[in-house]
Amino acid sequence: MLEAIDLTKKYGKHEALCQLNLTVEKGEIFCLLGQNGAGKTTTINLFLGLIQPTSGEALLNGIAVKPNNNTTTEMIAYIPEVVQLYGNLSGIENLNFFSRLAGFKYSNTELSDFLLKAGLQEAAHQDKLASYSKGMRQKVGISIALSKNADYIFMDEPISGLDPKATLEFTKICKELSRDGKTIFMATHDIFNAVNVGTKIGIMKEGRLVYTSNTTTIGASELQDLYLKTI
Repeated sequence: MLEAIDLTKKYGKHEALCQLNLTVEKGEIFCLLGQNGAGKTTTINLFLGLIQPTSGEALLNGIAVKPNNNTTTEMIAYIPEVVQLYGNLSGIENLNFFSRLAGFKYSNTELSDFLLKAGLQEAAHQDKLASYSKGMRQKVGISIALSKNADYIFMDEPISGLDPKATLEFTKICKELSRDGKTIFMATHDIFNAVNVGTKIGIMKEGRLVYTSNTTTIGASELQDLYLKTI
């Protein structure tokens, strides 16, 4: 499971994250809502091991996440708001490059299978990334996560800028990953998609987790009202 135990991050006197306590079980999709600066990205960066906590712990499978900890790094994949890929390479070439960087070597057939599972149509596999839409780039990002066989997939505003069709496809892929036992932690502003895709929801304000709920017990309209009152 993914755990935060009194997880805190300070920058001088500013407390970006304050004593976060959270548990996300295997196969769950946790959607974290909050305004810009609420602490969502800080939380993700702590679990990625990109920054050191001031106090407390971020745990993956009971192992403390720390910068340069290869044990936890091998468990995770990250899909940012804008997936950084090489525009002069094709989709399959990008996947090949990043999977090799992570220590994996796949055949072209295996690489194509990852792209197909991520929802990228076969006709686009050999096209240059410069011609891809944002939704297509996100699918390459998902395929990279699949190629790493990561247990935990962190996403920061992954549907920002996607059209309704691409958002629906992205939601479907996330649910399939969840059924395969992958744990997804997603920071988002999209309340309605959070209810649709997530199994759990949290609301963060000024570095504190102020509300959590299962999506089965709250609807989008109710969550929107609560969110607006909370922030």
